[in-house]
Amino acid sequence: MRKVADCRDMPSESGCTLTISGEEDEVVRAAAEHAASVHRHDDTPELREEIRTHLKDERATVGG
Repeated sequence: MRKVADCRDMPSESGCTLTISGEEDEVVRAAAEHAASVHRHDDTPELREEIRTHLKDERATVGG
């Protein structure tokens, strides 16, 4: 099952609307890199675990 990380689900003052979807490990890695480069968080195992807890299953799209 593909997973989704949505910045709108995370506490943020920037109002970021980025959504990342893919296989779980890919999404966690990309979301952590985004959090570090854009939101200036430290890319730590704790951050990655927090991201992992906020992941949602990707909804199937019509024809997908």
